[in-house]
Amino acid sequence: MDAPKAFAPLGGKPLLHYSLGAIAALQQIDEAIVTVPAGMERRARAEVERAGLEIPVKLVAGGAERQDSVRIALGLTSAESEVVVVHDAARPFATPALFAACIDAARRAGGAIAAFAVADTLKQVEGRTIAATVAREGLWQAQTPQAFRRAALVEAHDRALRERWAATDDAELMERCGGRVEVVESSATNLKITTPADLEIAEALAARIFAG
Repeated sequence: MDAPKAFAPLGGKPLLHYSLGAIAALQQIDEAIVTVPAGMERRARAEVERAGLEIPVKLVAGGAERQDSVRIALGLTSAESEVVVVHDAARPFATPALFAACIDAARRAGGAIAAFAVADTLKQVEGRTIAATVAREGLWQAQTPQAFRRAALVEAHDRALRERWAATDDAELMERCGGRVEVVESSATNLKITTPADLEIAEALAARIFAG
């Protein structure tokens, strides 16, 4: 998509609007840090005001990679926070209940992610040729929100920076540090909008979920 993902329109509103709305409905969250592309801070602030959040919200330019953005945001979180939640604005259908379940699981286990069990047959492909079929039993597709005890996640990101680890999500960093991460069952409805085709699907979902 041409526009930054957080500001891609869905149902006449930017994707960021929906994640902020979910956060606004949660009593467990005391502050929010929003990372946006450099130069988009004013636009993000307008969405924060539109969402009516009654908690402190900090806006900061993100880094070159997702992992960099999370590390930057972590540096702005309160040291008194027990648990932090990481979420992608490109997932507008994450509900307040899903956020709350991840937070509760992280308090108990140390870490938790939204995910759902893989239903399709998976193929390992080399070039255009199938090299192997991967058994799907026990495989789950990771999503966000992801919640972790703050001290452990800060330590994981610090170690990743020192040792030059690259990970596609924060759960992977926690795993590499030996942390326990539980799965909170979600569904394919909590999709990530990455392509124009995803946005078309999301528009249909939004018309049903957010109607009225």
